[in-house]
Amino acid sequence: MPSCWRIVPGQSLLHRGWDGACVLYNDLSGDTHLLSDDAMRLLLALRDGDVGADELAAPELADMLATLRQLHLIEPC
Repeated sequence: MPSCWRIVPGQSLLHRGWDGACVLYNDLSGDTHLLSDDAMRLLLALRDGDVGADELAAPELADMLATLRQLHLIEPC
């Protein structure tokens, strides 16, 4: 699993959240995704450059990163 990730260029991360979940619009595919608050926080942290390589290499994030990659929201750097 790569230790460096970034938001796919062109994503604005337009989202709305409530009760522990977020709805996110994918600018590139036109799809709408239902994400956990944790997944949305991770996307925003990646956008803002607030996540270090050590954190991204943590095993507990591997599944979340893989899911976000499958949704074409992030990509390896």
